[in-house]
Amino acid sequence: MNLKKYFVRALHRLQKGPGYTYKELLVWYCDNTNTHGPKRIIKEGPKKKLIWFFLTLLFASLVFWQWGILINTYLSYNVTSSLSIGFKTMKFPAVTVCNANPFKYSEVKHLLKELDRLIEAALERILQPTPGNSSENISPPLDLDLWHQIPLVLIDEHDKDNPVILDIFESNQSTAGNETAVGNQTIASNETTVGNQTAVGNQTAPPPAPANVTSEEKKYKLAVKLCNHQGSDNCTYRNFTSAAQAVTEWYILQSTSILSKVPLQERIRMGYQAEDMILACLYGAEPCNYKNFTQIYHPDHGNCYIFNWGMDEEALNSSNPGAEFGLKLILDISQQDYIPYLSSAAGARLMLHQQKSFPFLKDQGIYAMAGTETSIGVLVDELERMGYPYSDCTMNGSDVPVKNLYSQYNTSYSIQACLRSCFQNHMIEICGCGHYMFPLPEGVNYCNNEDNPGWAYCYSSLRSSIRHRQICIDSCKETCNDTQYKMTISMADWPSEASEDWIFHILSYERDMSTNVTLDRNGIIKLNIYFQEYNYRTISESAATTIVWLLSSLGGQFGFWMGGSVLCLIEFGEIIIDSLWITIINVTGWCKGLKQKRAQARYPDAPPTVSELVEAHTNLGFQHEDAGALPRDEALPPEPGTPPPNYDSLRVQPLDILGPDSDAE
Repeated sequence: MNLKKYFVRALHRLQKGPGYTYKELLVWYCDNTNTHGPKRIIKEGPKKKLIWFFLTLLFASLVFWQWGILINTYLSYNVTSSLSIGFKTMKFPAVTVCNANPFKYSEVKHLLKELDRLIEAALERILQPTPGNSSENISPPLDLDLWHQIPLVLIDEHDKDNPVILDIFESNQSTAGNETAVGNQTIASNETTVGNQTAVGNQTAPPPAPANVTSEEKKYKLAVKLCNHQGSDNCTYRNFTSAAQAVTEWYILQSTSILSKVPLQERIRMGYQAEDMILACLYGAEPCNYKNFTQIYHPDHGNCYIFNWGMDEEALNSSNPGAEFGLKLILDISQQDYIPYLSSAAGARLMLHQQKSFPFLKDQGIYAMAGTETSIGVLVDELERMGYPYSDCTMNGSDVPVKNLYSQYNTSYSIQACLRSCFQNHMIEICGCGHYMFPLPEGVNYCNNEDNPGWAYCYSSLRSSIRHRQICIDSCKETCNDTQYKMTISMADWPSEASEDWIFHILSYERDMSTNVTLDRNGIIKLNIYFQEYNYRTISESAATTIVWLLSSLGGQFGFWMGGSVLCLIEFGEIIIDSLWITIINVTGWCKGLKQKRAQARYPDAPPTVSELVEAHTNLGFQHEDAGALPRDEALPPEPGTPPPNYDSLRVQPLDILGPDSDAE
């Protein structure tokens, strides 16, 4: 009840406002506002009134224009980066070391034997052997079914408008033919699609070039032929400027198909074991060994070993900067047991990263060369990004729409893991199988030539697709907090010629319990990893515009151009409320007037007076005069009112019939 009274009083106060017309309200506002300009409009003469009206309108427009710019700047959510340098005891980074060669050749030779025989025979033909050194009569015969799944071809570019595609082993087949590429074909590009290939004659390997032919006149290029399925005309030719690149790419594709069918435990067994690879370990003044490393299987590098990963125990702190307080390793890479056509680089692949993060060595790792001592000084950069709406970063990847396939390693989110997971998901969706280099979700198998004949074509098309790449880039997000390790690398020959004899004797005895030297310079690597200094840099983001900045900027512009303040804005809000209330009053009055007009139109005659109404109620015989003589058939309906008296009630009736009201009458 009290609330209703309060609102009624408030409405009465509003009705007693500055005026009941818009003109009165505007004059009252200009006369009482604290904003400069409106007062001069109503108090000056006609000429000055026009000048002040123009100036007030101009400066008000400038204020609103500046306000729009300031609000747009605030809503853009720009950030500023600040750099700060601190000093503290820091956690030693996780160190991942791998061999550049993923498997021991002695362990996988039985799986790659036919593949090696094919590539050796192909190289003989590519290098244009002499007739006496031909490989056509190889015994046992080559497995050409394996070759034709993903063949190598030569492209003759002597006629650029009509290049000829030559299959290296086509002469061994009964239905040999010479393939001519038709359609729009650009041999200079990395990938060429050729369709509707037609056989025009018998084909042999390209004839040897004369000895006096220059390299510019040799128009042959080696390419990998990838088809949608074997025997299909929908093929892609991946061209290379060097045959060495083509052979390596072809061997990787073929070996991937073979190794994808090998169980994981068998692949781990065929790789380099920790006790054979890690010969010596020292962290600060404390000795360590291969048992202090965590083993993971990496598809690119086989068995990898991580020191200070922080999965099972707390991460180690570094007590002091300098090489004496870092990690020292001696590794044996066994270069003599490398796969000749798979790994063209020899050395160790290593990477420094955060604890509980997966090492992506192919992107962020570095090589350590055999026969050297590599010293790595580390500086730490900590990145702190602001989240939404200032940047599109994520704290732990929970808001990323891509399923992280690397979560099976219990590692933290990273954008590299997201991009590879996204690519693998597209590979499974489009090609029907997963690539060997990435983790698999449950219920999916790796691609191979037998079960998925066109997987290499599908993989190559997907890898070169800009649209799918952009989808993954748009779906994945950077982490809001990240730690980067900047490395300063220096190398020296190790061991020296004066000390290599006794060092190799000791290391050979410790590993093989042999008095003979079983190690050499081509397989030994020494690593020193340490903090260069304890100063760490923090690069943090902060909001370039805040709500305080916005309010102060808006007030500054309003005060500069109009001489106003927050109270002036309240006054402006008051006049808007008064205008709305006047509008409501006018609309209410208009509605009442419209209602009265409709009532008058419905009853055109004047309403009866009070005396007429009383007479009609008290005089039971009162009736209006007849409107005129009407025919009997068109008698008017009875008018409402008191009914006429019942004259039958005057007759004498028996007492038992009379009611109690008869005496009163």
